[in-house]
Amino acid sequence: MRFGPVALDQAEGAMLAHSLPLPGGGRLSKGKRLDADDLAALAKAGVDTVTVARLEPGDVGEDEAALALARALVPEPERAALILQPVGTGRVNLLAKGPGLARIRPEQVHAVNAADPAITLATVPEWQRMEPGGMVATVKIIAYGVPGAALESACAAGQGALALCPPVMSQAVLIETRVGAGQGKASDKGRRVMAARLARLGVTLAEPVSVAHSEAPLADALAAADKQAGLILVLTGSATSDIRDVAPQALRRVGGTVAHFGMPVDPGNLLFIGELGGRPVVGLPGCARSPVLNGADWVMERLICAVAVDGAAIRRMGVGGLLKESPARPRPRRQAG
Repeated sequence: MRFGPVALDQAEGAMLAHSLPLPGGGRLSKGKRLDADDLAALAKAGVDTVTVARLEPGDVGEDEAALALARALVPEPERAALILQPVGTGRVNLLAKGPGLARIRPEQVHAVNAADPAITLATVPEWQRMEPGGMVATVKIIAYGVPGAALESACAAGQGALALCPPVMSQAVLIETRVGAGQGKASDKGRRVMAARLARLGVTLAEPVSVAHSEAPLADALAAADKQAGLILVLTGSATSDIRDVAPQALRRVGGTVAHFGMPVDPGNLLFIGELGGRPVVGLPGCARSPVLNGADWVMERLICAVAVDGAAIRRMGVGGLLKESPARPRPRRQAG
């Protein structure tokens, strides 16, 4: 692409690099292809040179290039649950068709951005929860055109790099345990908070379940829950502090397995994951009673959207895992004074 100042008599058909005001009001907009009337108006305004851009053989214009890259990133928009939204000036937005998690392949995004400085791709963080219509990514060509070879390289590098993982579950059950015979039913705060966070992905909670904080009654509740929901959540009245604590042991007692305990996300450290009858089980940390984002959100959201979560995946959550601390936390990170 050629770029720079030229005399008016050489500017016809070129793209105006910077918007210019016209006599009597109005202006010629940036990117406009200049025609004879435009040049006459500029001459009348006393302009004798303008800065323009011209595509050379093999170059691809900004809008065409942006759309080509977006189609490479999302070859099957319907299947990927994404909408391609061209908006002009070398930009195409990629929007979520519904709720879900942004599936992004970071190495491919890096490769796209390495293809040419004028080719840019910006995305939300990997596995970010999306609302319907939310912007997952935007492609922006920051020049008026790019070399065709660079565009081909970017398209090849980014093939299928983006998608939305929609929810595959519609119902969850929350089992709460209560500590001490005199406490009666567990507080409904945890249930209300959990119902609200699950609703963002279209998941409802089954009837409330509350049992004593003991292995046998919790095992019975788990066995019953195995028949009624796709996701089983356990919120204990006393935090799970070991992989052999009450909740993990109750899960094993009823024939389930415990796959991993603990996570490098704060708040959210005291979480465990397991399985019962083919259904995922999440032992929630106490911070799940707060609406503040915590590690349990990341685990539950992935499970709801059929994204595999194992010990290795949880251990990789440490980068970015230092989250905002809940003001209700009983033992803050920093000591007073």
